Amino acid sequence: MAGGAGATGEAADVRAACEAYWAAVDARDWGAFAATLADGLVYDLPQSRERILGKERYVRFNQECPGDRHIRIERIVADGEGLQAAVRTLFTVGAEEVHGVHFFTFDADGRIVGVTDFWPESYEPPTGREHLVERY
Repeated sequence: MAGGAGATGEAADVRAACEAYWAAVDARDWGAFAATLADGLVYDLPQSRERILGKERYVRFNQECPGDRHIRIERIVADGEGLQAAVRTLFTVGAEEVHGVHFFTFDADGRIVGVTDFWPESYEPPTGREHLVERY
C-alpha cells in the first residue's frame, strides 16, 4: 500500500485504507486483507484481554473466526496526518446485529500497525483461539 494512508498524510488515504480493510474482511479476501497490514501489527481486544502480535497470526485469527459475518461501515473519522482512524461498524451474523468501534494506527507506508476493537459488552473469549492470542 505504498502511497496509501500516511504516505501523503491525508485523511482521505486513511479512509480508503479502512474501507479496503473492511471490504476484504467482508469478502473473506485474505490476500487483500493481509495487504492492508504491517508485519508488526498489534491487535488488542481490551474487553476479553486478548492481544495478537503479527500480521500472520491476525490474518489467521480472522480466517478462523466462526460465523457468516457481514460488515457495514457506518462512520470513519480520520486524523489529518493520515496516521489514525476510528471506525464504527455494524456486524451482522445471522439475525444478530452488533455495533463495534475500532481504532486504527498506520505506519508511514499506509499499512495498519495497530487495531483495537471495542464491542458493546464485555465477554470471555471463545475457545479454540488460544494458539493465536496472549491474555493480559
